Amino acid sequence: MKTEAVRGHLDGLLLAALEDGPLHGYAIITAVQERSGGVLELRTGTVYPALNRLERLGLLASDWQSLGERRRRCYSLTEAGRRTLADERTAWREFTAAIGAVLEAPDGTRKSAADVPARPRLRPAT
Repeated sequence: MKTEAVRGHLDGLLLAALEDGPLHGYAIITAVQERSGGVLELRTGTVYPALNRLERLGLLASDWQSLGERRRRCYSLTEAGRRTLADERTAWREFTAAIGAVLEAPDGTRKSAADVPARPRLRPAT
């Protein structure tokens, strides 16, 4: 998988990471990495501008929380963000079904997971 493939889906990934509750930026990055089995590694220089943009669009809300002497900005989904996440999931299912239909073997068979080589870790673009 190419790093560029993530760019068109970054908003959905960030919204999905926040579905279970508020998180600060680094925890969002960690959640995406863990949920992807370590395949997706997002850079802070990509994530924070996207979070700010999603907040400006009204899809996220944020507030400052203190952890000891440190302050962290925590993000949470708004109702508009939840609706957008649902739309992103629908679009993803349609997209993967269409790509799958093209990439599937001409005889209609599918390879089993054992036949597919392990995917390399997806490194973020610089």
